[in-house]
Amino acid sequence: MRIQKYIADAGICSRRKAEEMIVKGLVKVNGETLDELGYQMQENDVVEVDGQVIGAPEKKVYYMMYKPRGYVTTVKDQFDRPCVMDLIGDDIKERIYPAGRLDYHTEGLLILSNDGAFVNAITHPKHHIEKKYLAVINGKISEEDVEKLKRGVVIDGRKTAPAKVFLSEIFKDKCLVEVTISEGRNRQVRKMFEAVGHHVIELKRVQIGPIDLGSLKEGRIRKLNPNEVQALISLAEK
Repeated sequence: MRIQKYIADAGICSRRKAEEMIVKGLVKVNGETLDELGYQMQENDVVEVDGQVIGAPEKKVYYMMYKPRGYVTTVKDQFDRPCVMDLIGDDIKERIYPAGRLDYHTEGLLILSNDGAFVNAITHPKHHIEKKYLAVINGKISEEDVEKLKRGVVIDGRKTAPAKVFLSEIFKDKCLVEVTISEGRNRQVRKMFEAVGHHVIELKRVQIGPIDLGSLKEGRIRKLNPNEVQALISLAEK
């Protein structure tokens, strides 16, 4: 096993980040600073990452969570706001972390794992894994604006990729819109609606690739089964 995979499998960071740390001289094997990316691990090797000895790779685990509103998708928060990691019970021993983010005011599906390669595969923009959202917006959106969102609108100085947009339900002074995007830009769905003159009141992510929120309750977490994990991996590999 190559050293960068060993580090990633141990849940320290992604394989790419491990390579960066090796280049920076932050990784030691048996007390010696490593100077090659392709080092093959030997039995009984002792590995240090940034001064910390790491043990054998953890068993790879994969979970999905229904993130509530009012939580940040980080391990720790500088403002002491609630973090999604606070929702993980003591029965989960592995050090898992979120694959991608949902902003503080957005709820819905979040995937967590200790598999750095898996996390990178499902979050990297080049893989174009679709994510479906339900957005409650103010006012009634016009068919013209729906078509604009489908074709792409300019946010942060750059046009969004084509999206799937469907007006699902109309209320008195607001409406429910289903949006599916294949990018992961910061607050993208909210900014897309702002670009056509609508404010997002509520936002929920209900699906990532083939994985949907289903009947999972708010604030709860469950393991992904092997078929679900493989379905995500296969989608990323296409």
